[in-house]
Amino acid sequence: MVKPLALTSGEPAGIGPDITIKAWLRRDELKLPAFYWLGDATSLDTRIKALGVNVRLAEVRPEDACDTFANALPVVPTGQAATARPGHPDDSSARAALASIRHAVGDVMAGRASGVVTNPIAKNVLYRAGFRHPGHTEYLAELAATKISTPQPVMMLWSPALAVVPVTIHVSLREALAQLSSDLIVTTARIAVAGLKTHFGLKNPRIAVSGLNPHAGEDGSLGSEENTIVAPAVEILRGEGIEVRGPLPADTMFHEAARRTYDCAICMYHDQALIPIKTLAFEDAVNVTLGLPFIRTSPDHGTAFDIAGTDRPNPSSLIAALRLAARMAAANPA
Repeated sequence: MVKPLALTSGEPAGIGPDITIKAWLRRDELKLPAFYWLGDATSLDTRIKALGVNVRLAEVRPEDACDTFANALPVVPTGQAATARPGHPDDSSARAALASIRHAVGDVMAGRASGVVTNPIAKNVLYRAGFRHPGHTEYLAELAATKISTPQPVMMLWSPALAVVPVTIHVSLREALAQLSSDLIVTTARIAVAGLKTHFGLKNPRIAVSGLNPHAGEDGSLGSEENTIVAPAVEILRGEGIEVRGPLPADTMFHEAARRTYDCAICMYHDQALIPIKTLAFEDAVNVTLGLPFIRTSPDHGTAFDIAGTDRPNPSSLIAALRLAARMAAANPA
């Protein structure tokens, strides 16, 4: 039985509603997998009217979304009103966004959805409302805690041109350096390799591990972390039979010829991983969370308050996230 994807509302004042509407309008042209949107139907209908597009909404149960998808955009209400105007979050924003995420996780863990696709959230809005997680990844891990079997969730940014995994994620650079350890690199790489095997059909994933310092430390003259932290982790992974190279200079890892030599790059901190993939694939990169007991993807961009409610938002990354979630679900059906 084909199950739909659960698509969260994201920040109601952001571009999540816009790209959701645009993606659904291209469902036939692009042969998109069926999905349903979790949120406040009234707020989504207000956005549809503001955009002046011909989209019919249908409030449904998750089980009925596939049958509805061809003729109407399926909406599963969360019971949480969203009153924010485009570009202007209000007191309802955080409650609506978090309710949508909770419902999506509940649906996929109950078997009503094949995966979760999350529209962008505004972390500063959530923080002001008392949200205590660094981001989506950590919140999803907490919601799945009773069934999670890995030490931690791992964030992968994937595109046809490049896949990257940062070892440290949503922390300052100073904190990233404090967190970095051989154990963390090994754990992150193991989860990435398992995800590449399970969801991407790679029997023997090829892994490239970056150094931390310029020129991978220049044999210790520009920093010792490559010798004391990164290289020992690479040796452990190699001893486990993983095809891995490193530590490699980050400034020469991402040109076209280099990318052909590996399936995924393990990077030491957030920007070391995200700058190259956003440069190469800004419009179609997808955020994938590995190590969860369900499939989760997301567009690799933010809420873009400055263009919310206009015709300018580009749905390409959301479309890529929907397609990748469906591909991952097909590779490992529940």
